[in-house]
Amino acid sequence: MTEPAVEVQPLVRQKAHSLGALGERWLAELPGLVGELERYWSIEVGQPLSGGTTSYVARARTGDGRDAVLKVSLPAPDFASQVRTLRLAEGRGYAQLLAHDLERHAMLQEALGPSMDRLGLAPRQQIETLCAMLRRAWRVPRSAELTVDPAAEKARCLGEMVGRLWESLGRPCSERVVTQALTFAGRRAAAFDPGRCVVVHGDPHPGNALRVVTPRAGADAGFVFVDPDGFLADPAYDLGVVLRDWCAELRGGDRAAAGGLIRSYCALLADRTGVDQRAIWEWGFLERVSTGLYALDFGAEELGRPFLDTAELLA
Repeated sequence: MTEPAVEVQPLVRQKAHSLGALGERWLAELPGLVGELERYWSIEVGQPLSGGTTSYVARARTGDGRDAVLKVSLPAPDFASQVRTLRLAEGRGYAQLLAHDLERHAMLQEALGPSMDRLGLAPRQQIETLCAMLRRAWRVPRSAELTVDPAAEKARCLGEMVGRLWESLGRPCSERVVTQALTFAGRRAAAFDPGRCVVVHGDPHPGNALRVVTPRAGADAGFVFVDPDGFLADPAYDLGVVLRDWCAELRGGDRAAAGGLIRSYCALLADRTGVDQRAIWEWGFLERVSTGLYALDFGAEELGRPFLDTAELLA
């Protein structure tokens, strides 16, 4: 029997193609895999959902009539970390995990409403809500599998990636921007302290913050996070990711206006969390540059270019 067609979002398809044979096989096998999961979990899979770059996501309904969301991730070693984080969170600050299959890179989650970035909220309101969510999410307990190797600490890894991709992509931004990013990577690596580490989300931008359908315990802010990376790092790292965004607001102004606006957001992040403002600023710039280069590397020019353009304004 021919499996029904499965609609894959353009960015997810781009990412799959960038993985070569592994990604092509995932795309080819995805319809059959979705059919397997329908039978395995006794669910009915509905319309795909937009957003994301590394997973097929679709609405689903369980055998007892409960709305849910099916997520099938591209093969990646961090999928187990996502599952572990959601499992340990038990719905507190994060989406509730209903079922998972590590071998198939699949999970079933509670159904949620729209993401924060689609609700027309002012940037400062989004930032304040994300801060409240992160204060809750950082309380996820550590598991025995989570350790931090200083040689593989996030700042060192991002610094290495920035230098490598800048050269391999033909230097798509100025040397001034890359020098600043590498300087900040060195500072954050030197300041690394395992005692300050928490289980960070890893990518807590507004698109990964979804509104709960009905109020519930563990979602005091009215939103919960999805798609956690779930590793140990300084809390300032997550706040730097929040600061990384806002390209649309920054690109319309000159250097002084852009710098003033993003520094006001940085001050707000520090005020709402008690985390060092300088650390947030340095993580934010490093994340801005590394994200732009990473997106360009898998062919997502439209996604990556705004990060590098705004980095030029802020360097």
